[in-house]
Amino acid sequence: MKIIDLLTQEKLSLSFEVFPPKTETSFESVKTATEEIAKLHPAFMSVTYGAGGGTSKYTLDIAKNIKELYDVPTLAHLTCVSSSKEMVQQKIAEIQAAGIKNVMALRGDIPAGLEDADRSHWDYQHAIELIRELKEADADFCIGGACYPEIHPESINQKEDIKRLKEKVDAGCDFLTTQMFFDNNLFYNFLYKIREAGITVPVIPGIMPITNASQVKRSIELSGSFMPQRFKSLVDKFGSDPAAMKQAGIAYATDQIIDLYANNIMNVHVYSMNKPDVAEKIQSNLSDILGK
Repeated sequence: MKIIDLLTQEKLSLSFEVFPPKTETSFESVKTATEEIAKLHPAFMSVTYGAGGGTSKYTLDIAKNIKELYDVPTLAHLTCVSSSKEMVQQKIAEIQAAGIKNVMALRGDIPAGLEDADRSHWDYQHAIELIRELKEADADFCIGGACYPEIHPESINQKEDIKRLKEKVDAGCDFLTTQMFFDNNLFYNFLYKIREAGITVPVIPGIMPITNASQVKRSIELSGSFMPQRFKSLVDKFGSDPAAMKQAGIAYATDQIIDLYANNIMNVHVYSMNKPDVAEKIQSNLSDILGK
C-alpha cells in the first residue's frame, strides 16, 4: 500500500521508524527488534538508510522482511549525497524489485571528513534531484520528503527554507515528514507558514521519545531542536534515574501525540530507535484513542 493512501484516510494513525544494523554481526538482533515493532501493526514503518549510505545494504532486507512477514506497509529511505547516478539507479532498481512502493527521498548527511570538501563535481547536491529521478522511474513510487519545523541547519532563514521545500514538493513529493521537535507550537506555526506558501501535501509530525538523559545532547546535535523548559525540567528531575527517565520520556512523547491528535493532526510518526518496549508503551497509552 502507498503511504499517501493511508494519509488521505480520515483516521488517526501511528507509525514507527526503525534503522538497519550497522554491522553484519548485529543484523539478527536488529531484525528481531524491528519484527517486534511490526507485530504492533502500525500504519506503516520507515527504515532508514544510514549516513553516506553506510548501512544501506541492510535497509531493503529489513523493509522487505517487515512487509512480507507482517503485511506492514514499509517506507525505504534512500539518500543520494556523495553517490553516483549509477549507484542511485541501482538502488532504485533494487527497491522496485523488492516490491517496495514507498521511498523517503533524502540528500543525507555529508560523510565524515567531507564536510568542507568541494562538492561541485558530485552528481547530487540536493534531495530534489533524487526526487526527480524517482518520479521519472518506471515504478510509480509514493515519494516522501523531509522538512524542518525549526529550519534546516544549512538554511539562511526559514523563508528561504520554505521556498526550497516548495520546490521539493513541486518536484514530486507526495508527503513530508518532519524532523523531531519537542514543542508542538513550533509544528503548528510551521504548518501555517507552509500552507500559506502553497505547500498542500500531507505533513507527518515526527516525535522522538527521549528515554535517557544522554539522548538529549545527541538530539540537539543532530537536529538543533529547541528544548522547552518543561522538557528541561523533566530531564533535570529524572535524568539520573534510568527507569524514571524512561517512563517520563514516554509520557512526554505520548502527551505530544495526544495534543497533535486533539488539534486535528491525523498521522504521527515516532522515531522508535529500535526499542520495541518504547513503541509498545506509546501505542498502549493511545489504545483507546487509536481504537487498538
